[in-house]
Amino acid sequence: MIGAGYVGLVSAACFSEFGWTVACIDKDGSRIEQLRQGRVPIYEPRLDELLERNLRMGRISFSTELAEAVRGADLVFLAVGTPMRRGDGHADLSFVFQAVEDLAPHLNGFTVIATKSTVPVGTSREIERRLKALRPDADFALCSNPEFLREGSAIYDFTHPDRVLVGCDDPRAQALMDRLYKPIALRNAPVMFVSRESAELAKYTANAFLAMKISFINEVADLCEAVGADVQQVATAIGADGRIGDKFLHPGPGYGGSCFPKDVAALIRTAREVRSPLSLIEQVQTVNSERKIAMALRIERAAGGSLAGKAVAVLGLAFKPDTDDVREAPSLTLIPMLQERGAFVRAYDPHARENAELLLPGVVWCGSALEAAEQADIAVVLTEWNEFRALNLDSLKARMRGDVLVDLRNVYLPAQASAAGFTYASIGR
Repeated sequence: MIGAGYVGLVSAACFSEFGWTVACIDKDGSRIEQLRQGRVPIYEPRLDELLERNLRMGRISFSTELAEAVRGADLVFLAVGTPMRRGDGHADLSFVFQAVEDLAPHLNGFTVIATKSTVPVGTSREIERRLKALRPDADFALCSNPEFLREGSAIYDFTHPDRVLVGCDDPRAQALMDRLYKPIALRNAPVMFVSRESAELAKYTANAFLAMKISFINEVADLCEAVGADVQQVATAIGADGRIGDKFLHPGPGYGGSCFPKDVAALIRTAREVRSPLSLIEQVQTVNSERKIAMALRIERAAGGSLAGKAVAVLGLAFKPDTDDVREAPSLTLIPMLQERGAFVRAYDPHARENAELLLPGVVWCGSALEAAEQADIAVVLTEWNEFRALNLDSLKARMRGDVLVDLRNVYLPAQASAAGFTYASIGR
């Protein structure tokens, strides 16, 4: 497994749990040392216990050197980062191609090389071309094996998937991938073999479709407010339709994270390059960017039209609960806008503080939601952590100087917030 980031670590841990011997390689020496000691550098429920157990049983190892690992491997996964390329929105494949150059000299015997990283259509063909140029003598096959993991539920998603998708056109590689995923297939999860291009495109279009559902319900929420409807009742009604489904129909401050923003941007770019533009997906991207800005203005309106000199308690910084990931999180747009308008921000997140601190200067960091609310004029719920659902609103109100509660995740019932003495604002209700 080349790459000990989010996807690489989860995949390595789960494959070792299946009984495979996994060598996880990363150039970050400090990260590798942490992992050797059983300390996980990211927050993902159950990942620490899986790694601890498989380290103890000798089924997983960590190293900065890939030569020996590649020489002894039946299967090499590429799980390095593919961040958004600055300037054009395309996926930056430099880490992928560097990994290919690094592994090429060490291929030994028939080896399957599979991309776990999210890569644009045609990447596996380009990797194949490069490897053949570097090692014309090597016996290998390329597969595309995209992941469909939700941060916060990644272990469950890996071991209980809706489907496993493998882009493959080599029968020997297909046989190995089939064997690799046999534990999942025994649970009746389909292992789907498709063309490499189809697998690569399916990953991007799946994320774009889910992002579209989020932007759709956010716009519907605004319409609900304008006409006096309740977005949660509307979402429940349409989600009961099996053709639509109830997932990702939760209004909020816009999507973020490591996948949706960069994958939507990369898909738009790919479509433009082949002159088949996806105007619907382009609008999803626009709606989401504007959504985050609109939420800051919504807080300003709830504060009476001015934030100057006011203290705002922000509860939640991660883009979603059960993760410490703040990449493209609404908090990174919203908090600086509040500060620009003269607000003093006090913030709390159960796990994301360390990742957010360098990105959000001027914020007062707190150790609990109640501490963040101390003498605040306004409280804002930005991430729907379960501990916020369990907050005693009377206690929250007692800590505050003001009475405004802006709930951007619809965590509370309006009657509940009003009973605690709050002037309450939520989404689409």
